[in-house]
Amino acid sequence: MALFGNAHTIDPMTAQQDYARLLGHGEQVQAAFLLIRDTMLFTDRRLVLVDKQGITGKKVEYHSVPYRSITHFAVETAGHFDLDAELKIWISGTPLPTIQKTFTKGVDIYEVQAILTQYVAR
Repeated sequence: MALFGNAHTIDPMTAQQDYARLLGHGEQVQAAFLLIRDTMLFTDRRLVLVDKQGITGKKVEYHSVPYRSITHFAVETAGHFDLDAELKIWISGTPLPTIQKTFTKGVDIYEVQAILTQYVAR
């Protein structure tokens, strides 16, 4: 399903090892999702978006969003005809959602919502 641009789950322990250089001391990956070549990491401290750029994907942008910067978020579950779930995240100072991601039906969007609720609602 990654070929269609939809996110799917990757093992948090694998993501922890693969992205260890990005993580702070003691920071733990709670959940991770792959979107074609890009990765979305939910850690216990922040949301990290890994954006591979260009044809080869050698150039990579790492976008870190501390949970305290997230003002609110919305999830839309998959339906009978619309098989994808959607996540929208608003960052402080922006009237429109800054981050928008689509997840396949196989991803538990409630898990994503629970992680965000745990860290954003502090």
